[in-house]
Amino acid sequence: MNAKWKLLWAIFWTFLKMGPLSFGGGYALIPVIEREIVVKRKWLKTEDVADSITVSGSIPGAVAINAATFIGYRIAGFSGAIMALLGIFLPSFFLMIGLSIVYMQIKDNPKIEAAFLSIRATVVALIVYAAIKIGKTAIVDFTTGSIAAITVGLLLLGNGHLHPLWLIALGAVSGVIVVKVRSLFGKKTKIVKEETIYDYMI
Repeated sequence: MNAKWKLLWAIFWTFLKMGPLSFGGGYALIPVIEREIVVKRKWLKTEDVADSITVSGSIPGAVAINAATFIGYRIAGFSGAIMALLGIFLPSFFLMIGLSIVYMQIKDNPKIEAAFLSIRATVVALIVYAAIKIGKTAIVDFTTGSIAAITVGLLLLGNGHLHPLWLIALGAVSGVIVVKVRSLFGKKTKIVKEETIYDYMI
């Protein structure tokens, strides 16, 4: 098996293991993605994963599937995207079929209700952790911190009625304006991108 196929198999197997852990959606999966992709495999840097999650959340579709596809593409191109997509999708597909059948039979059980209550609380913790990790790479100065704070304020004021697409567009426009204003005052905006490191170990 050549290096390319070993890498593709490693991508498929890595995301296949993540699939059953995607309770709570893509954002709750971020700690798992970081551990597998950044810490263990060293395929990408934390900043690259954060960028992938940001893009995945700004386009239609499930965040977990979008993120897996995008990350797979960044690691090994189109073939990597397909392998990552299959890996993250197949376990969830079969699990949802099985759980749906079981849940319909036991959904009124008090113990099951208590278990789901605890799972929801755990998912909140995972999402908060993911927000902190992404925040460390996204909020790097006063300007980015202000944009994040304003966005949170708009979300709270909108009370769920403000479409996220408008906020993402506002963030993009704000970034362009900040760079333009800095350039007018003779200041450069430095964006650092670390090199991607590939690890072919399985």
